[in-house]
Amino acid sequence: MSAMDLRVGNKYRIGRKIGSGSFGDIYLGSNIVNGEEVAIKLESVKAKHPQLEYEAKVYKTLSGGVGIPFVRWYGTECDYNAMVIDLLGPSLEDLFNFCQRRFSLKTVLLLADQLISRIEFVHSKNFIHRDIKPDNFLMGIGKRGNQVNVIDFGLAKKYRDPKTHLHIPYRENKNLTGTARYASINTHLGVEQSRRDDLESLGYVLMYFCRGSLPWQGLKAATKKQKYDRIMEKKMTTSTELLCRGFPNEFSIYLNYTRSLRFDDKPDYSYLRKLFRDLFVREGYVYDYVFDWTVFKLKKEESKGHNQDESHGKDQQNKMRLGHDVSASKGINLPPHAGSGAGMQSSSRNNPVGNGAVNSGNVPSTERVLRSQATKTGQQQYYG
Repeated sequence: MSAMDLRVGNKYRIGRKIGSGSFGDIYLGSNIVNGEEVAIKLESVKAKHPQLEYEAKVYKTLSGGVGIPFVRWYGTECDYNAMVIDLLGPSLEDLFNFCQRRFSLKTVLLLADQLISRIEFVHSKNFIHRDIKPDNFLMGIGKRGNQVNVIDFGLAKKYRDPKTHLHIPYRENKNLTGTARYASINTHLGVEQSRRDDLESLGYVLMYFCRGSLPWQGLKAATKKQKYDRIMEKKMTTSTELLCRGFPNEFSIYLNYTRSLRFDDKPDYSYLRKLFRDLFVREGYVYDYVFDWTVFKLKKEESKGHNQDESHGKDQQNKMRLGHDVSASKGINLPPHAGSGAGMQSSSRNNPVGNGAVNSGNVPSTERVLRSQATKTGQQQYYG
């Protein structure tokens, strides 16, 4: 039986494939009773190293946290292990591509605040994620359209005993777990991962968003190990000052702090959040949750509408000319054409939202309306 023919938990119908996780594929699903859409993650029962049951247990441990999707059902159906979970919006990687692979400082800082909090919550429940990357952070939908969610706990690991809080021992000669592009230097060196590594990885994610790429991207090598070694070498020889050049010092301070932590240190999450919050305020930004993709989507729609208006206007002008020629011969007077673009305001002329300013009197009306919608109901249909 194919995945598409399955009924999961006697309650959910499987639709099209919408993604892949570290272990297994993800499908759009729907509740047969009420039509509610969900995400369904499937893993073959014949998988060499089954992970889905473990991931479902991690989600259960984290259940109730802000930005943690809720698992509706887990079990086995025919040839598959299946997990039914909240349906979410696009990943930060999707949105990064949508915004032409560059985020404004304002959007990066809005995200940083939530991302640090998500990682802190996971750590508070005795787990480290071990695969911090843009693909594993998804925006919510509907009323939670401004909320960042963390997903894909297939590689997560307990770093301390839940009862005694005894930390796992320091070890070396470990294989690289996670994604090499965002892996910490210690992870490259084979050191057992701990809380510090999740946060260092986040630092690389933030710089990726600021810069558009990282210096160790696109390196060629004959084997995966050689490629990992080249990435490690480039990462180790690129100072934080060089990596963060052209951007506020806070990013360099953040990375230097995470790299200075000892193996079993508890990071000062509040300090890191404050670092970026102070910068946010200093830049004159406001927590209106208008992200780049919100404005970018709107501008694309405005541009499309403007082009349609121009096309319509030209058609009308051609009709007028034709009508004028005909009417002249027939002695008919046509009324003057008012123009379909009268009173339209271009958002490209003045974009204080994209820059983070919040003087609503200067904000183009469409952006002002969108900001109001974003804060009240979440950004619905903001992508794709």
